[in-house]
Amino acid sequence: MTDDLFHLAAPWSDQLNARTSELDAAGEFPHDKWKVIQETGILRTHFSEEFGGAGHSLTATMRALEGLGHTSRDAGVSFSASTQIVSVGVPLQRFASQELKARYLPGIMSGDTITAHAITEESGGSDAMNLASVARRDGDHYVVGGTKMFITNAPVAGLFLLYVRTGRPGPFGLTTLLVEAGAHGLTVGPAMDKIGLRTSPVGTLSFDELRIPVTHRVGVEGAGFLVLDHVMKREVLFGFSLTLGEMTRRLEETIAFAGERRQFGSPIGSYQGISHKIADMKMRVETARKWLSDTGAKVEAGEDASLDLAATKTIVSEANVRNALDAVQIHGGRGVLTEYGIERDLRNSIAGTIYSGTSEIQRNRIAALLGL
Repeated sequence: MTDDLFHLAAPWSDQLNARTSELDAAGEFPHDKWKVIQETGILRTHFSEEFGGAGHSLTATMRALEGLGHTSRDAGVSFSASTQIVSVGVPLQRFASQELKARYLPGIMSGDTITAHAITEESGGSDAMNLASVARRDGDHYVVGGTKMFITNAPVAGLFLLYVRTGRPGPFGLTTLLVEAGAHGLTVGPAMDKIGLRTSPVGTLSFDELRIPVTHRVGVEGAGFLVLDHVMKREVLFGFSLTLGEMTRRLEETIAFAGERRQFGSPIGSYQGISHKIADMKMRVETARKWLSDTGAKVEAGEDASLDLAATKTIVSEANVRNALDAVQIHGGRGVLTEYGIERDLRNSIAGTIYSGTSEIQRNRIAALLGL
């Protein structure tokens, strides 16, 4: 079954990989490729059959996303697909009322409604416990003020999950609220230009007396940290399963190139300077695979995986950067030309050490868990 899920997107390879260089250069969200993502059924994998989902487990969904990363050279649209699953759908399934699930999950699973979660703020970054966006209770509504920054899918999203402060700073002061695009008092900024993942749009949100019904709260008031913890585990596991697929494909292509490209009468792969780089790439891929597999299994079993998640995120994101750099070096002149997509892999890899908690934050967490 997991092998079937790995190949879920494979029949749509040509459509997913069409115009990748052109769209990357333009920084455009590819609506035509999003329709292809919808057709693959990958957005349904992790959701309950009650609302039309495929009912697959966390680790099975990881395998499906790994396959998407392996198939698609458009890492941006793949990243938007992973965000679609975790940003609103995952917390709705776990914490929302039956009414909200019935109303919104079908559109999320089909991909007809693109979603985004609004956590990060310009002044806060990784400090999610001290958000400046505030919601005050006014009868049967919350009134929200503040801004959000670096929100994946924001410019194209029709549904947002807002993380806002309803109490004092700290783990019991956060609440999550669901709001549709176009609501009075909600302003969505244009897509922001960035180094990589350029087909996955990032934008800003601002709230000016934005009124959200209490019935659109996801979870109880003050439970926002529990929602965030649940979501971030899956954001790391799903997003970096994509990365594993991309790393595996890059390794396969680099091995093939090193066997075909000849210098001084021999394939370049026969030279130790190249073969050792490829051996290192292989070890990083398999290390990433083992950390993702083991950590996914622990989370699925309900075990404490706090340290494992921090280590997995750091190891996989940094391995991806290193492998992309080695691929550029091995491909030589082709590695720096946009025509071949190798330099695009490097640009796409950079943000992985920053989003979902920077490498520095992850090391802080590991040190704290070790009692340092």
